[in-house]
Amino acid sequence: MDVRSQISILFHLDKCIGCHTCSIACKNLWTDRKGAEYMWWNNVETKPGTGFPHRWENQEDYKGGWVKEGNSIDLKGAGKFRGLKNIFHNPNLPIIDDYYEPWTYKYEDLFNAPEGNDQPVAQPISQITGKAIEIKSGPNWDDDLGGSPLYARKDPNLEKLNAQEQEDLFKVEKLVMMYLPRICNHCLNPSCVASCPSGAIYKRGEDGIVLINQEKCRGWRMCVTGCPYKKVFYNWSTGKSEKCLLCYPRIEAGEIPACMHSCVGRIRYLGVLLYDADKMKDVVHLDEDQLVEAQRDMILDPRDPKVIYEARKNGIHDSVIESAQKSPVFRFVKEWKMGLPLHPEYRTLPMLFYVPPLLPILGKMNLDVYDTSCADYFSTIDKARLPVKYLASLFTAGNEGMVREVLKKMMAVRIYRRSETVGDIQGAEMALKEAGLTRAVAEDIYTLTALATLEDRFVIPPSHREEALAMEGMELVKPGDLGFGFRDRPERM
Repeated sequence: MDVRSQISILFHLDKCIGCHTCSIACKNLWTDRKGAEYMWWNNVETKPGTGFPHRWENQEDYKGGWVKEGNSIDLKGAGKFRGLKNIFHNPNLPIIDDYYEPWTYKYEDLFNAPEGNDQPVAQPISQITGKAIEIKSGPNWDDDLGGSPLYARKDPNLEKLNAQEQEDLFKVEKLVMMYLPRICNHCLNPSCVASCPSGAIYKRGEDGIVLINQEKCRGWRMCVTGCPYKKVFYNWSTGKSEKCLLCYPRIEAGEIPACMHSCVGRIRYLGVLLYDADKMKDVVHLDEDQLVEAQRDMILDPRDPKVIYEARKNGIHDSVIESAQKSPVFRFVKEWKMGLPLHPEYRTLPMLFYVPPLLPILGKMNLDVYDTSCADYFSTIDKARLPVKYLASLFTAGNEGMVREVLKKMMAVRIYRRSETVGDIQGAEMALKEAGLTRAVAEDIYTLTALATLEDRFVIPPSHREEALAMEGMELVKPGDLGFGFRDRPERM
């Protein structure tokens, strides 16, 4: 057993209101500068939709992630041979039109326009070329199903539905959408790290955060191809790649990442997971329908004495183990089995998990009445406006049963709480039993979902950077030798 710790995240999609406050907080803090104007390390997509960049889930075009070939896995679009062959021309990159060309406005036109009968207009100006442009797209161009025939219908996940199911989604009385916030997944098996020819991308040993060394990066952009989620971006001004760094300076100071702290819907949770690295090689080689459960099995119980012993032996501090015991992500993912990874078939073992949304059911017009009645409580899950097959394509590599189990638990908790607070529903005990829950567990799920405080949702471990620096050989040779923080004498200009 090789116990390691990983800072992990969970997004509860049943609470996301699509306000984009998280995106703006991240943009203002990290990517509001030259060369990064088009980057959105945090973005919120409307599903069904093509996302950002355009159709990022279509790996036949972008060649991201890992693919199983026989009994081994290999990078789909990068790697030693393919990377060397395409190192000066990478054909599998998104172009700026797949993102959008960032723009500002020529505001002086509003103030310096001559007097006339027409309202002056500020001309849009490209932030890349500085020339006038015609705005054709933006980071959330298909927000709230804007332009559905052009965007939502091109969602790669709809290919799993038959023609009638696809058509039903876009009838006016049946129209439905959900929000999908995305940041870097800080994967356990990151394809961006494996793709980098320069060795500039690395995964921190103490907390699993994936970062890019800006001094080592040579701008080959194999990482952009390698990441199937397209969360590595190229800064055209500096010639370096950049990505979400999970606000690690804030985490090291015990502060909550900006996107999570600003979340209006309180959908975000952060905590430590302990996992067995010895199982990783076997897990990534499994068939697609086994990946989610196998990844769950990698996650260890931080209260198990054997796990605690092995964790201490591996140098994991007691305070980190204690944080793992209080982790809300552990409860959702391992204990309650409600958190699911995004597109597990990419085999990167993402450490950002999602609780899928419990959407309204699909009714039918009957004698001018929109009828949504159902025979029993859980039949509403299969009649949801967004098919279970679609959610399974997003979160379980097509395993519909696993999605149904999560939605059953969410529905059972709703029924139970309704019976407790209003008392107009019978059969709450039966619903809990069918979902595999007890009253105590249902209360815990309800509390952590609806009543959780900031301290409950974000359990940030002490960083212990002093120990990480010691492992990297960056600490002082002896106190007072060259001044705090230097092993080599600093050069003076």
